[in-house]
Amino acid sequence: MSEKIDVVVIGGGYAGVMAANRLTQRADVRVTVINPRSAFVPRLRLHQLVGGTHDAVVDYQEVLAEGVRLVVDSVTRIDAAERSVTLADGGAIAYDYLIYAVGSGSAASRVPGADEFAYPIATLEAARRLRSVLDDTPLSAAVTVVGGGPTGIETAAELAEQGRAVTLVCGAVVGPYLHPRARRTARKYLVKLGVTLVEGPDAAVTAVTPEAVELGDGRTLASRVTIWTAGFGVPDLAARSGLRTDTAGRLLTDETLTSVDDDRIVAAGDSAAPSDLPFRMSAYAAGCLGAHAADTVLNRIAGAQPAPVDLSFPAMCLSFGRDAGIFQLGRKDDTAMPLYFSGLAGTKLKEFACASSVKHLVNEARKPGSHHWPKDGKHRPQLLQAQGVGAPVVAERVV
Repeated sequence: MSEKIDVVVIGGGYAGVMAANRLTQRADVRVTVINPRSAFVPRLRLHQLVGGTHDAVVDYQEVLAEGVRLVVDSVTRIDAAERSVTLADGGAIAYDYLIYAVGSGSAASRVPGADEFAYPIATLEAARRLRSVLDDTPLSAAVTVVGGGPTGIETAAELAEQGRAVTLVCGAVVGPYLHPRARRTARKYLVKLGVTLVEGPDAAVTAVTPEAVELGDGRTLASRVTIWTAGFGVPDLAARSGLRTDTAGRLLTDETLTSVDDDRIVAAGDSAAPSDLPFRMSAYAAGCLGAHAADTVLNRIAGAQPAPVDLSFPAMCLSFGRDAGIFQLGRKDDTAMPLYFSGLAGTKLKEFACASSVKHLVNEARKPGSHHWPKDGKHRPQLLQAQGVGAPVVAERVV
């Protein structure tokens, strides 16, 4: 009987589950996923958890391929020399290859009072805590959402649809990715729901107190509950383990997603920084990068040269409560096109995208190797060249 090849996946989010499922193409590969929760969290639904319209959990039996082992624990250290990971419970798991898919969470804020008095939403635990706080808060109480990106917009809309008095504070513009036409539609939807919009550089938050939000122009907004959606951060596991990272803490890799320090470690999702030029954090990118990371490992096992990552972004979508949405079409270089779908069509396309993010994992579990994604072939090499990286970098093999 041939010996099994052990692949450990750290993280059970979109990237980790996709990678784990895809690895089961080989019968001689034994896959272990290590995740701190016993259920899969579709993060695209967390704003709905806060609003009470979705529980934002899926049983791992629905999304993980048969035969993939799930260990409910956290990794405290990676020992690349010994090829093992240390668990929070004190145990250790050895690996032949490691996929680093630890994802992202709320970033620590430099704004005074934000970490103490504002509520993040980037994790299941944070969203549940906020939901509990809102359940104990009168509908008439002032709620301030800080951050004009997708999470801030969707959270503000979800709560305003319940009849809450919501103010959305954007230090720049609401929906910066959106085409100006789609942005006007987004403002219209938010105002229709009763959201008060505060935009512009003078609206940057300078301090958060238990009962208020202070802005750069001197204004003070009363706020019984302040929700912080401005920015995401990644766990510091790679840095603590002596692996090189970018300034945000993402694992530095070559263009095949292989660590620049060890070719037995491959990164995927929000925690990967290929050529120090990471992709935009998103569930869509996480799933695609998870699939590519698995392909890199499978190629290395087979003795073949892994391919550079190739990924384009066809669209970005937003929900405005349960009855409105925007599906913004994008160019392959991840910039918005003038074309977008709104109203009922936007709502249905947004829901389809959310459902598909989980369905892709289910499909990969049933038929590993089947997931495909839009590719470009031009933009990424041009971006690397513009940044002085030159040809796609491939890490030297570490024996």
